[in-house]
Amino acid sequence: MRFPVVACLILSLANAFSATTTFGPRSRHSDNDNSNSNYDRRHSSSFFQAAQDSDTILPEFASKDEYLTYLKSIATLPKGFATGTADGEFVSVEAPSIGSLPIRATVIHLTEGPTDNWAAVFTQNRFPGAPIVVGKQRLASGQPLHALVINNKVSNVCSGGDGVADAEQVCHAVAETLNLPGGSQTVFPSSTGIIGWRLPAQELSAIVPQAVQSLQVDNALNAATAIMTTDRYPKVRSKTLSNGARIVGIAKGAGMIEPNMATMLSYIMTDATVPKQTLQSFLEIASNESFNSISVDGDESTSDTVVLMASNQIDTSSDMLDPQSGGEFLQALKDVTQGLASDLVRNGEGTSHVMKVQITNFPGTSHEARRLGRHIVNSPLFKCAVSGNDPNTGRLAGAIGSFMGKFKPTEPIHQMSLKLGGRCIFNKGKFVLEGDDVERELSDHMKHAQLTEHGDYPEHQKYVEIDIDFLPDNKEEEDDDSSTTTTTPRSSATVLGSDLTNEYVAVNADYRS
Repeated sequence: MRFPVVACLILSLANAFSATTTFGPRSRHSDNDNSNSNYDRRHSSSFFQAAQDSDTILPEFASKDEYLTYLKSIATLPKGFATGTADGEFVSVEAPSIGSLPIRATVIHLTEGPTDNWAAVFTQNRFPGAPIVVGKQRLASGQPLHALVINNKVSNVCSGGDGVADAEQVCHAVAETLNLPGGSQTVFPSSTGIIGWRLPAQELSAIVPQAVQSLQVDNALNAATAIMTTDRYPKVRSKTLSNGARIVGIAKGAGMIEPNMATMLSYIMTDATVPKQTLQSFLEIASNESFNSISVDGDESTSDTVVLMASNQIDTSSDMLDPQSGGEFLQALKDVTQGLASDLVRNGEGTSHVMKVQITNFPGTSHEARRLGRHIVNSPLFKCAVSGNDPNTGRLAGAIGSFMGKFKPTEPIHQMSLKLGGRCIFNKGKFVLEGDDVERELSDHMKHAQLTEHGDYPEHQKYVEIDIDFLPDNKEEEDDDSSTTTTTPRSSATVLGSDLTNEYVAVNADYRS
């Protein structure tokens, strides 16, 4: 079902007549030092009531314009947030012969003052970027958060200069321009781009005032677009709670994606009032079930970061935060993070198919089940087969057997059932493949899920669906030495991954230029 363009245009026109206001910094000579006076806010209650949520499964789109119109309709910012961007240029110290290159700064500002209620998760790569070092220090110190500054093009990782000092310089420029009472310690930095290059801190600091001048409180789409690098299109997901509070998330990432405790870069904003410890716990839970369950190429980035921040503008009952009583906030957060994770894989560099591996009754922990899923979607042989719509089921079964042989060599797996596109292809140690009709059916399933690898919008939300059940008859193994049964802890997981195309190679063969 295609997205109704007319409805989108009507909503866009309605939003145009609501509070569509751009703001800059207030005078530093203001009588009131509270930074929530920085904005001549004209928030309209009807504007916030008009906010729409993203669909769990996005509709199909016929064009980039349709997709962007849809994103704008779902990207209404929660109360208490503003986003702004600015473009600049720099010349790399490490590769000056390349010449002048573009760079972009994005600022997210908490307009009602700093918040103590924020959380973050980071890469576990042992060569983290300087912004990761600074971000971890900010989180551990318990400092409030008042703004974020994000740059693309240069990731500020293990450079020849002082990466931490460079990140702090840009944070200082944001704090000074916004006149933040807590100074640069309340600004959180993030960087993405080329590893090993020095951050052009002076050039970024010079365009911070322009980014601040462009701050607006209406929509997150400008920020979602600005943080992209090799991404083909922006990514936004949103959810409105029963009390009117909103959760809006943006993300970027197209390559170097096999996260561990985070994704490439994602920023999630809410106007709900949620304690810091609760936010941190919820973010870790949601990340495990979303960002930690995807892979494009099996490479964990040095810059992976997810930040979740609450502006505390809407009272939130304890029942909404209690998983035992429904956990509305946590479920909404999962919806946002799982949607963004899916978008990241579908937007992967050169991706033409998204694989969805669903594992049930795995003989081990959910973490181990996720590792199996990532092992499958990272198999170069199977990725290439999927790219060519070739149902080479031997490569799939081989990947499963390889993992189980290495990490679960004593677990019985002879009851395992394997499905591709809903058809059983392997059961109890034997393939179930007979005749050309089955071959065509499996190939057609892959073709049906195919995307344009150069596409600048997601045409559809289809998957190459792989189902693995280690106990399809729901019957435990009998112990060989007795009549009793051996009960093994069972778990499940869903992992998303992309295929491997010529376009992926082309993008990464010439990334820096």
